[in-house]
Amino acid sequence: MPAGPDREKAPGEDSRAAPAGSGRTAGEPRGGSGHAPIRYVALGDSFTEGVGDVDPERPNGVRGWADRVAEQLTLRFPDTTYANLAIRGRLLNRILDDQVGPALELGPTLVSIYGGGNDILRPNIDIDELMLGYDDAFARIRASGAQVLTFTGFDVRNFYGIFRGTRGRTAIYNELLRQIAEDRGVILVDFWRFSGEFQDARYWAPDRLHLSTLGHVKMAGKVLEALQVAPDDLGLEPLPRMREVSRVQTTRANVEWVREFALPWVGRRLRGTSSGDALTPRYPEAQSMSVTEGRDPGPGAVSP
Repeated sequence: MPAGPDREKAPGEDSRAAPAGSGRTAGEPRGGSGHAPIRYVALGDSFTEGVGDVDPERPNGVRGWADRVAEQLTLRFPDTTYANLAIRGRLLNRILDDQVGPALELGPTLVSIYGGGNDILRPNIDIDELMLGYDDAFARIRASGAQVLTFTGFDVRNFYGIFRGTRGRTAIYNELLRQIAEDRGVILVDFWRFSGEFQDARYWAPDRLHLSTLGHVKMAGKVLEALQVAPDDLGLEPLPRMREVSRVQTTRANVEWVREFALPWVGRRLRGTSSGDALTPRYPEAQSMSVTEGRDPGPGAVSP
């Protein structure tokens, strides 16, 4: 049903929603009645699973930006349902093979999908081949009538040195993805172009690869902006100035990082295993969200 001028459009009702950074913003919410129910399904790897945003009360011990977006959608549109099929460590082709079909079976009106970050960490990948798979997935989901939202990769130019070698591959990935998203009418959250807003180390988890809780909250705001949904208070305040860190402290932190995160990752690569091998999707079926308006939902806010 077309949205009238007296109510906020639900995400998925209007496939022409603008990407983040376009200058278009959502108006004030005007309630959640009179629209088709939102059925949101999130697909991907650790980024979408929520790794880095620790919450022991939730499946797999994490929360993440997708949960936070679903919670905010529920505040605006109470009949929203949410499923999250993302699993950490997944390469893009496995995401597409394992998650797109089950997602479509849930009859979504909105699907977020991001993958490729784990592929880009590998020096010998065929990015053009990856994009063919992405394009096919976008086409399938759009043909179902659902809106699609996706992300470009982060610009590591000013990031930790070990990751800078991936910058060229990420740039190629992003440029190809932008064109496919435009061709398919996909909402694009262009992480590369607002990477400068995520330079503070406090937006990143101790592993330096995943967003922290603060980073996931900030990313939820970017996604809601792209969906043209004005969020309730996400609780994200400007960060105070970081204290100075000595060279000795920096060196010690780098050594600790190598021991705790880099070496185990290399070990998994050599063994051909993944951090997500023993995990299952956090919310494989559509869930209703239990959210108290005006408050940031606490642990365990998702209920069947």
